[in-house]
Amino acid sequence: MRWGFESKEDTNFTYDLTPNNLRYMACFIALVLKKDYSTVWKYIEEASQDQTLRDYISTKVSQSDLGRWSDTEVRFGRRLGWYVFARIMKPKLVVETGVDKGHGAVLLCSALLRNRAEGFEGQYYGTDINPKAGYLLDGIYKEVGAILYGDSIESLSNLKTPIDLFINDSDHSMDYEYQEYLTIRNHLHAQSIILSDNAEACPALLNFSLETGRQFLFFREEPKNHWYPGGGIGISFSS
Repeated sequence: MRWGFESKEDTNFTYDLTPNNLRYMACFIALVLKKDYSTVWKYIEEASQDQTLRDYISTKVSQSDLGRWSDTEVRFGRRLGWYVFARIMKPKLVVETGVDKGHGAVLLCSALLRNRAEGFEGQYYGTDINPKAGYLLDGIYKEVGAILYGDSIESLSNLKTPIDLFINDSDHSMDYEYQEYLTIRNHLHAQSIILSDNAEACPALLNFSLETGRQFLFFREEPKNHWYPGGGIGISFSS
C-alpha cells in the first residue's frame, strides 16, 4: 500500500537489498572473481556512497519529461553487483542489452570513469529498440558510454571488438536471449563474463554455459521494504 501511494514506477522497479543479501552477493562475486570479500565490499560501498552519482540521477529524473515514471530516490539493487564486476575486471568493453531508463548504464559508466582515473580505459555500449531509452546516460557519463538504438542482435552483430563484460537485460524470451549469446560467442575470450538479468525465470544462460564449457552460478536478490520478490544475477564464466 505504501509503495502504491509513494512510487511512480510501473516497471523495472528499483529498491535496495537487505543487509544480509548484500553480504551474500559480495561473497558470491568474490568466489567468481577469485578476490577476497573485503575487496568486493569496498566497491559495493564505493557505489553506494557515490553522492555525485546519486545527486546526478535524482536531478536528471526530476528535470526530464521521461522521469515521470521514475522515483527520485536512488536504489541500485543487484546492479551494485554489475558495478563490482566492472571495477574489478577493468573491462575495455562492457555491453548491456536492454537499457530502459539507464540506471545500469550510468552506474556502469561511473565504474568505467573510476577505472579511467586509475589508468584503465573502457567503453560502455547499451542496446535498446526504444529510441527514448537511456535518458539517464548523459553528462560526464557519456564520455565512456553510448546507446546503440535498434534490434539488439543486429547491433551485437556489428560489433568488431572482444567483449569483456556482457549483460543481458533485453527481450526476456528464451529464444531471443539465447540468440544474443550465440551472436556474441565469437567475441568472448577466456576472461569474459556474461551476466543475465533474467536467469531467475529463463535458463538460456545456463544452457549456453553448459554447451560451451563455461561455469554457471546464480545469485537471487532479496529486496528491502518492497513488495517485488526480486530478480537476480546469472553468471557465466570460465574457471
